[in-house]
Amino acid sequence: MSLSELTPRVASIAPGERRLEFLPGLFGRSLLIIGENAVYSLMERLSPLDYRGGFWDFYEFAGQPLFLAPRSKSSLRITSEITGFQGEVTAQAAGIIATLFAFSHLSFQHQSKHLAEGYGRLCAYSAEHPEASEIFQAID
Repeated sequence: MSLSELTPRVASIAPGERRLEFLPGLFGRSLLIIGENAVYSLMERLSPLDYRGGFWDFYEFAGQPLFLAPRSKSSLRITSEITGFQGEVTAQAAGIIATLFAFSHLSFQHQSKHLAEGYGRLCAYSAEHPEASEIFQAID
């Protein structure tokens, strides 16, 4: 087993100079506002007890945009009727869940390679996330 197989894949917050290109890279230029708003609205539905808006961080991996996550809380209770999942996850995992839902939701209304590629990239990343079990239960 090589060192790279033992090292967990960790997303990092996109630096300030890349924030302007993050959303177009994630959702495509034509869907950047719709995609961003979809993530925020879905978080309101997924975590109605804890999420109240605020600043969001944009996460990337290997130079590719990956997901958005709220900065305001360390953890959020997911208590939504969308999937029936009930549990507490980190703000990062909650952001992954909301972003995956946004990709899925938007793909029913818009044909976009950005949505399909973003969903696939984020699912692959999520499989190795410490909260993978909760993430996949929440989106199932």
